[in-house]
Amino acid sequence: MFKLSSSSLRLLAALLSAVVLTWGWFSRNDGAAMHTRELLAAALALAYLCFCTVVFLKHRRTRQLQEQRWAAPVPATEIDGGIGPNALVLVTFASQTGFAEQLAMQTAQSLRDGGMEVRVLPLARVSEQELAAATRALFLVSTTGEGDAPDSAAGFARRMAAGTAAHSLVALRFGILALGDRSYAQYCAFGHALETWLRRNHAQPLFDTVEVDNSDSGALRHWQHHLSILSGHDEADWSTPSYGRWRLAQRRLLNPGSLGAAAFHLALTPLDLPVPVWQAGDIVEIGPRNAPAEVAQCLLALGLADVPIVTADSVVEELTQALRDRQLPEPTQYAALRGTPPQQLWQQLAVLPHREYSIASLPEDGTLDLLVRQMKRADRRLGIGSGWLTHYAQEGAEIALRIRSNSSFHAPVDDIPLILIGNGTGLAGLRAHLRARVRAGRRRNWLVFGERQQAFDYFHREEIEAWQVAGMLQRLDLAFSRDQSERLYVQDRLRAAAAELCRWVDDGAAIYVCGSLQGMASSVAAVLAEVLGEDRLIALAEQGRYRRDVY
Repeated sequence: MFKLSSSSLRLLAALLSAVVLTWGWFSRNDGAAMHTRELLAAALALAYLCFCTVVFLKHRRTRQLQEQRWAAPVPATEIDGGIGPNALVLVTFASQTGFAEQLAMQTAQSLRDGGMEVRVLPLARVSEQELAAATRALFLVSTTGEGDAPDSAAGFARRMAAGTAAHSLVALRFGILALGDRSYAQYCAFGHALETWLRRNHAQPLFDTVEVDNSDSGALRHWQHHLSILSGHDEADWSTPSYGRWRLAQRRLLNPGSLGAAAFHLALTPLDLPVPVWQAGDIVEIGPRNAPAEVAQCLLALGLADVPIVTADSVVEELTQALRDRQLPEPTQYAALRGTPPQQLWQQLAVLPHREYSIASLPEDGTLDLLVRQMKRADRRLGIGSGWLTHYAQEGAEIALRIRSNSSFHAPVDDIPLILIGNGTGLAGLRAHLRARVRAGRRRNWLVFGERQQAFDYFHREEIEAWQVAGMLQRLDLAFSRDQSERLYVQDRLRAAAAELCRWVDDGAAIYVCGSLQGMASSVAAVLAEVLGEDRLIALAEQGRYRRDVY
């Protein structure tokens, strides 16, 4: 729908008023000559013509503004083979109601805030030549009716239905935000059809497709989480999660002496009732907090160390507390902010973005378990989320946490064989699935897990080996990369077990992958395509038998 400007509305109102007054005059003067009625008809026609002119001008102005927003920037210098942080990103959308376009604009702005060059286009305007020339593209697409493409993308959908693209898309890395309504049988069908077409034409995903059910804010935050990883820029969430209150009941270092970064097992318990529920495959969003020392250092540099209180979200509290969940300014910004009133400072600092982690336990276990590795920023400070959970928050501290359903990584409904593949802290999501399978008495489980050194990085070893002894883990393949001169990874174990892998898949097995996208997940996908065949792997994904939770 369009909206007329105030000047256009005033013009239209004046024209209609003149017509009404003329009609009233003729009604009171029945003896007027016949040609006056013809003048009235002409006046009505003139008013209609003016109305159409206003609408046309408004439509043209809207199109001009769209063209300006979609205009391609001067491409930045592409590095690392065209997929470096400064490479041009194509953001394209297919929208029925305008929502996908709105999200595309927000997506483009998020990437630009991270210093990336972005071009925005409707999918109908994107040619296969442009896709073949692109190195990274983000698709934000709606599904309408019973699995159809939006009207504007019908032509592109027909080209997809034709099969293989005229130009190879082997250089393209893509991400998809699929908008839909779960009440329809063909939920997010166009988004998934687009993903299949891109894969069949050899494009590779930057991350797994994000499904959005009726504008679900949690799914949109998950999309924004991927954007922040892509651009390396932390931006405030488009919609702030409504966090619950949890207590950090336990924190245990899992790999003392490891060559890698410290990894911790965390156990949390809810402080609010009713107790939230979740299932294997679900994710938590953590509302991180700043290190108290960093807040104190910032306030000291701004000359606000002795300011006692501000009103934060209708609550009066000390400034040091009010800034614990805000993005603190960088030292280069201190001079410009010095002298800013404390209330104004709090208001202009964005809320820290959430951090996501796979849940490693079930509600029946009594705690919500996480497996978190300490990450470090470029300046060697601990990461915002991992620093808070693994170092700054003390045992017993309150943690802001929200559970988000991750239906694309939920367990198979039927008792089919399950192959679980992961590395590092990706074991968290696999552990939850194994616990659910053990609880349900489902024994046909195969775990492939990799890390650095068996002596230090075999997370939850006693539990895994107990499952193996009890017959709940029919096969276990381990890959510790630093325990021999030649590096050995989970994909190497899979390739060595190719015949067994085919037998399990022939017997109806599902394949679940959890862990790092770069390196592990992409290499595993390559081996699966090599062993099973690319078409079969795509078919498994379409059947829900190949699922990933990667980051």
